[in-house]
Amino acid sequence: MIKQAILLCGGKGTRLRPYTYEMSKQMIPLQGHPLTEWNIVQFKKHGVTNFLINLHTKPEVMRDYLGDGSKWDVKITYNYEPEPPGTAGSIKLFEKYTKDEFFVIYGDMLTLVDYSRMEKAWREKPSDAIGMQRVQKMEDYTDADVAELDANGKFIAIHPKPHTEKYFNAYRMRGVFIMKKAMLSHIPAVPYYEIGKDLLPDIVKHGEKFYAYECDDYSKGIDTKEKWDEVEGYLKKNHIDFKEWAQ
Repeated sequence: MIKQAILLCGGKGTRLRPYTYEMSKQMIPLQGHPLTEWNIVQFKKHGVTNFLINLHTKPEVMRDYLGDGSKWDVKITYNYEPEPPGTAGSIKLFEKYTKDEFFVIYGDMLTLVDYSRMEKAWREKPSDAIGMQRVQKMEDYTDADVAELDANGKFIAIHPKPHTEKYFNAYRMRGVFIMKKAMLSHIPAVPYYEIGKDLLPDIVKHGEKFYAYECDDYSKGIDTKEKWDEVEGYLKKNHIDFKEWAQ
């Protein structure tokens, strides 16, 4: 059972200013509870108790609220980044703490993914698979980086936007992953390295087995006030109250 998750909580949150003058976007409140708390609770429901969280904007706000994680009976290890090294670069900086397998999510999104079901799908992949990412099939992907898959759901090409052609089997890449520690050997010690634009193309180029995972569970990135309002509306419409949901 995968017990560890990396929550990527760096970045400047410029599109959520003025709110991010006071806190990182991962700490914006949903029903009075920070976004990161929602994500920790969701992971805890599926057996994850060890968290690695990188920090950049207003790091003291998250540290003061979450502490060492004991309030939720979990362990949290932080890494403050004076300059963001990119999403893959942030994972590399946690290398000495990572287990053989771990989840990764972009911390600026609310995700209600069933991680137990995702792990079950992962166990059905070949034993030499190096990782898996949640994806979404779509015909119109003009505003998204996409992965092209083979018939078995393995990544065979990454196509960053903007796009000048149509691809045979294109899927939008979404910010939930399972990774093996072996993936970190593909991350060089450079100032800036991203998962989607740098790491995954390198994985594909070297013939590593990296797979797609499709599911309809709710998730939504919150990087603007409009998306924040949309998530609040979803929770209200679906009668999801944090205090009851977190039990």
